[in-house]
Amino acid sequence: MKGIFESLRTTRTSVFGQIVSLLGAGDIDEETWEDIEALLIQGDAGVETALALVERLRQRVDKEGIYRTQGLQRILRQGILALLPEAEPLNLDWPLVVVLIVGVNGSGKTTSIGKLAYQFKSQGKKVVLAAADTFRAAAMDQLKVWGQRAGVPVIAGPQQGDPSAVTFDAMKYAQAHKTDVLIVDTAGRLHTQHNLMAELEKIQRVISKRIAWAPHETLLVLDAATGQNGLIQAQQFLAVVKVSGIVLAKLDGSSKGGMVLSIGHQLHLPVRFVGTGEGIEDFAPFDRQAFVDGLLGNG
Repeated sequence: MKGIFESLRTTRTSVFGQIVSLLGAGDIDEETWEDIEALLIQGDAGVETALALVERLRQRVDKEGIYRTQGLQRILRQGILALLPEAEPLNLDWPLVVVLIVGVNGSGKTTSIGKLAYQFKSQGKKVVLAAADTFRAAAMDQLKVWGQRAGVPVIAGPQQGDPSAVTFDAMKYAQAHKTDVLIVDTAGRLHTQHNLMAELEKIQRVISKRIAWAPHETLLVLDAATGQNGLIQAQQFLAVVKVSGIVLAKLDGSSKGGMVLSIGHQLHLPVRFVGTGEGIEDFAPFDRQAFVDGLLGNG
């Protein structure tokens, strides 16, 4: 099973490792700040986040009287850590925990659901999946495959059927079989389509009418390789659903791990899980310190 540190190797070696090299030995000057800012943007931290982080570093340097670049390493680590909201564990204390999964097609949504189901089952939880992305036969078939891999049942309906009806049937099944966790897949068409967002709102209403305070978690799956485009997707979904956390898929295949900084700084959302490889076990709860070490190394 790959960990967060290993999955960030591409990001670390291609971009953030250059920042560490820059902060070797020498005096801090204006060029130092410009180089750090440029590298942060190159690593897909985003312009707004890069500017904000550099400004915070400047203030710390002035306050603490740091004038050598080597002294910047410590406060850079602290500055990045401060951008990342604490990722609390999922609340599994409800009789039936309902987790709604949203995200665009191709983001790694279905794969992430399978891995999450496997993780819950490995913890001794009874899990059911709801195939509420009824608009694509491939999505339903793929979820059934992942359900088989994880060893959990999948409740599905007819293709082009009502996603809310599938969700309702899955809730009835889960309650009748004393299930601990119900994970609901949703349609992943382009996030700009109004019909999709209206469907998500309907699913939420159906869930909340049958189960108190549900959905208890709404996780948005983003593809790490999309960089700042992922941030735009997140903003669109946040306008419709109350997202409680991010699942960052395909982190191991991307050099754009810096987008996590934008998610924390601009959206104030915690990353809950990261996909660290292709295997069903390559899925880890997000660890802020491990992430910072993965970006900058263990130094």
